[in-house]
Amino acid sequence: MDQKKMSNVRWVICSLLFFATTVNYLDRQVLSLTYKDFIAPEFGWTDNDYGTITAVFSIVYAICNLFAGKFIDILGTKKGYLWAIFIWSLGACLHAGCGVGTEALKAAGFVGMLGITVSVWLFLGCRAVLALGEAGNFPAAIKVTAEYFPKKDRAFATSIFNAGSSVGALAAPLTIPLIAKHCGWEMAFIIIGALGFVWMGFWFALYRKPESNPHVSPGELAYIHQDDAAEAAAKAAEPVQRKISFLKAFSLPQTWELIVGRFLTDGVWWFFLFWTPGYLSDQFGYKSSDGMGMALIFTLYAIVTFVSIFLCKIPTYMVDKRKMNAYDGRMIAMFIFACFPLLALGAQPLGSISAWFPAVLIGFACAGHQAWSANMYSVVGDMFPKSTIGTLTGIAQFAAGCGSFLINKSAGALFTYAEGKGDAFTYLGYSGKPAGYFMLFTYCAVAYLVGWCIMKALVPHYRKVEL
Repeated sequence: MDQKKMSNVRWVICSLLFFATTVNYLDRQVLSLTYKDFIAPEFGWTDNDYGTITAVFSIVYAICNLFAGKFIDILGTKKGYLWAIFIWSLGACLHAGCGVGTEALKAAGFVGMLGITVSVWLFLGCRAVLALGEAGNFPAAIKVTAEYFPKKDRAFATSIFNAGSSVGALAAPLTIPLIAKHCGWEMAFIIIGALGFVWMGFWFALYRKPESNPHVSPGELAYIHQDDAAEAAAKAAEPVQRKISFLKAFSLPQTWELIVGRFLTDGVWWFFLFWTPGYLSDQFGYKSSDGMGMALIFTLYAIVTFVSIFLCKIPTYMVDKRKMNAYDGRMIAMFIFACFPLLALGAQPLGSISAWFPAVLIGFACAGHQAWSANMYSVVGDMFPKSTIGTLTGIAQFAAGCGSFLINKSAGALFTYAEGKGDAFTYLGYSGKPAGYFMLFTYCAVAYLVGWCIMKALVPHYRKVEL
């Protein structure tokens, strides 16, 4: 290697983070894209069964997020990331054995318990393993970014690897249903899950910390560590920051602002992620493996990806052009984001014209959520000292998981009930299962504005927490 020329190993590492995040999102979507048309008919699942599975995934993922960062810190980024992707890839592949496992357990006399069938119990176990591993992806990726990039480049590097979630969301409807259609739903889990094991090989071979990586030139190493002297001086000069206890945190209105903002809204994203393929199949007859079904879901996530990027520029405009403080500017922007989900109210009525209307309107609603969610993370930094951010982020993440658990479990129970009642179950001119979908769409549409109003009432103006 020419030591006088700065190498670019950091971007190779960043590309690995991008592919890991892509695989993370692909593994998460296999079930939602195979449930309605492939798995449910085989096992005789109701929507309530599927709602239970998605709800448990959400709450396990939330709980694991409380501890994932500490796990990565203890093991280090190389081992921690390897373990995280090994666990979630194993969990993804294990789904394929649920059919055989169900038959074996039934033959042994086990028929389920607590009103949950054998197949659902097996899928619950696999989803829990998947959630356990997937919780480690973002803490590990963020830590690697801090190791390999100076401060000025970290936001850009983070945006690159985080784009993997959008690429995964776009790739999933174009690949997973086709694999399930031609090779069986079991192979969809195995093939997509196996991508993680392939990634592990590249990670094991290519990742070293910058100072011990033989491919990192002295010039690149100096570039990576350009902030070290300034950070050391700043750390020595600043007073010791106090930690925050859970008791103190829950006594603050700023904490409840975060809890409400995440609890009421995060479940909306997970609801649309998990239930939209089934909705398109139920209401319009487009299977996820049909060309039209794939086109609708792909279009939905394409809208989410590009519109949310544009929306995320609004807070910067408020601060730079309108000269507002970060919190006030962010709250105005979040009010704008909260209006986008209102478009979901038109999904069911306009669906009578074409399935494209629900796909597009849900896409814009979800774009509003993504912009809202990104700014909810930033609200923590606006109001709380750095020493408390980890604790507050964990609390907010857990609240989000609880909200997602409730909406997904409620959706499954509601759809099963509404379908059973038929015309006897009505809502705003719709009956049966369409009425159930419209009820959930109504909640999704107004959740953000309700959340924004409560947040604004709790913290009307910018108020930094002092410990």
